[in-house]
Amino acid sequence: SLASREKPRHFPSILSTSGDLEKSPHSDPDPWDGLQRHKRSWVWNQFFVLEEYTGNEPLYVGKLHSDVDKGEGKVKYVLTGEGATSIFTIDENTGDIHATKRLDREAQAYYTLQAQAINRLTNIPVEPRSEFVVKVQDINDNEPKFLDGPYMAGVPEMSPLGTMVVQVAATDADDPTYGNSARVVYSIVHGQPYFSVEPKTGVIRTALPNMDRETRDQYVLVIQAKDMVGQMGGLSGTTSVTVTLTDVNDNPPRFSHKSYQYTVLEVLPVKSVVARIKAADADIGSNAEMDYRIMDGDGPGMFNITTDEETQEGVITLQKPLDFETRNSFSLRVEATNRNIDSNFLSLGPFSDITSVRVTVEDVNEPPIFSSPLNKMVVSEDAKVGTSIGRVSAHDPDTSSSAIRYSIDRNTDLDRFFNVDALSGVISTAKPLDREVNSVHNLTIWATESQDPAQIGKGIALITVLDINDNAPVFAIEYDTTLCENAMPGQLIRTISAVDKDEPLSGHRFYFTLDAPVAGNLNFTLRDNKDNTASILTKRGGFRRSEQPVYRLPVLITDSGSPALSSTNTLSVRVCECDSNGETLSCGAVAYTATGLSTGALLAILGCIITLLVMVLLIVTMRRRRKQPLILDEERDIRENIVRYDDEGGGEEDTEAFDMVTLRNLNIVRDPSVRRDVTPDTPTFFHYTSVSRPPYKSLPENVVFREFIWERLKDADVDPTAPPYDSLQTYAFEGSGSVAESLSSLESLSTDSDQNYDYLSNWGPRFKKLADLYGNSDSSGVFS
Repeated sequence: SLASREKPRHFPSILSTSGDLEKSPHSDPDPWDGLQRHKRSWVWNQFFVLEEYTGNEPLYVGKLHSDVDKGEGKVKYVLTGEGATSIFTIDENTGDIHATKRLDREAQAYYTLQAQAINRLTNIPVEPRSEFVVKVQDINDNEPKFLDGPYMAGVPEMSPLGTMVVQVAATDADDPTYGNSARVVYSIVHGQPYFSVEPKTGVIRTALPNMDRETRDQYVLVIQAKDMVGQMGGLSGTTSVTVTLTDVNDNPPRFSHKSYQYTVLEVLPVKSVVARIKAADADIGSNAEMDYRIMDGDGPGMFNITTDEETQEGVITLQKPLDFETRNSFSLRVEATNRNIDSNFLSLGPFSDITSVRVTVEDVNEPPIFSSPLNKMVVSEDAKVGTSIGRVSAHDPDTSSSAIRYSIDRNTDLDRFFNVDALSGVISTAKPLDREVNSVHNLTIWATESQDPAQIGKGIALITVLDINDNAPVFAIEYDTTLCENAMPGQLIRTISAVDKDEPLSGHRFYFTLDAPVAGNLNFTLRDNKDNTASILTKRGGFRRSEQPVYRLPVLITDSGSPALSSTNTLSVRVCECDSNGETLSCGAVAYTATGLSTGALLAILGCIITLLVMVLLIVTMRRRRKQPLILDEERDIRENIVRYDDEGGGEEDTEAFDMVTLRNLNIVRDPSVRRDVTPDTPTFFHYTSVSRPPYKSLPENVVFREFIWERLKDADVDPTAPPYDSLQTYAFEGSGSVAESLSSLESLSTDSDQNYDYLSNWGPRFKKLADLYGNSDSSGVFS
């Protein structure tokens, strides 16, 4: 049975159809032969334990008891599951359950455990395993929290009473199903009397009507949420709500002054800003946007007003030039109107305002003004120097009417073709003009006040130079005319045209004729086509290059000017060889053949040949006079030196190649103590007797070289002045029909060697291979 922690309460046992049988400690050894007991199941209930228990002793949870337990100490209670042994403990003798740690319902609300009663001696269960729940009972240990706070909200200004601003929500981690620990009510701590909050829903509303943003645009509220339905002892939490009043168009624009005064100079350029005015509007954003307009005023069209979209100012600009002498002041009426008007606030209007603007023009000392900014003049190109062309005129616009002096900007008349009279403004020629060089002159004329030279006006004189017939016509291009030898009489060979630098008003008309001396020639004729071109025709056929390769035809060209001018232009006609289709093959003079060479040409060719022969003879002679080589063999001797550079050598003789002439002249007796590779510093202590050496002449040819090499080898072996390194010298000689035997040391140490290697056989098995190769005197040499 299961007992609660306050008082043990026994419940009727329920018979279980499952479970192990209990053995009596005094029964027979075979438990199945004994009497069987009807096993009872656990009687259990849900346990409760209070969270956040802070006592010094373990908290009693409840008691487990089995009907099998007769109080004899034979039953042992075991507890398993969540938190067993770590949080919950059980007295194995009595079944009392205690909680040893402080529990938090918000961390874990319940624990599922399994209980079992077993025989203490045999460890056999006397009751089936039973599962029960220990539920953590909630206490009010968590305050409400605003998880979404702090809040930001906005509400339009001038909103009616009770307008909803925002809804706040607080959550409580306590058990909402048990007591009032999680039941929250809201209240406003700070923010009255402007706003209120609904206790149950957390909806914040306006508490005052017509709140004005221009007076105060932001409020910070403190909202409190308290559990236990707000009763004493409840926990609470707070959050802040920042409420911003958004703007509405409830303020009309107003000019700060009823009239404005501005002063400008009369030389102010058009499109310049005259003044900036602004109507004050307490609203912001689009509610403060406004449009300006000029209602009426002096000088219609003189001024215009637009809105600066960034500053919302009215910008007055000048539309026409000002003139103090004509009008020195203007009066304008300007209106400013809100662009976006809210119909809900028309009662606060009108949403526009009017002001007066007076613009005063100040006089300035202006430069002279030309009566015409552009003066067009004409002059003939044959005008004489000093001819008057025209006159420019300027005046002082100021009331002083100062005298004017004129001058030419020489940057526009670098060649000084013109002059201007300083007082009258008359322009005249200063040099002869040429229309073909410059047909238009663009002069800048300065007009300067006599009283104030700093005041300078600018005018333009455009002078056009009129044409006269002073240039004769010439060929349009440089013609390259060819004529085939097989040309027929009357054949067209070239059409020519002309150009003239002059430009008569009626256009050009050119006349073409052959010059008088050749007018009656028998070769060519000219036909004027009456369209400023002419055709050149042949009078005959049978032209020959050999007879005359080029014909020069003078053509007289006359223009239609008054007086008429003419020029003679020469047309060159080359005679060419052509194919049957008239295509040019070759032109000009016919080349002479070899049989037709002149005597001078033949002498020149003969002189060149003689010069080449002399040069060849000189080269051959110089080659024969070259020094003969010391070695006369056809094949070049090959020799080389192997020199070690990492030791201290004997000087330059170490790198001196062996002289093959010495090898060939073997009959010369040399001192054996002298080395070819190193010059000894001390005299040689060992000397060979010269008598012991056989004369080379008496030796056979095949022994000569062998004796020479062995002699040098002995000198090197016994010479105490020899350097501490080997100097390898190669004595190479290849003669025709030579019977010299090989000088290889490898071959010389084979069967021909006097060395006896029989002792190698006594050195053991490691030298058996060498003994086989060298020890057997009967075997042939290894390298034979």
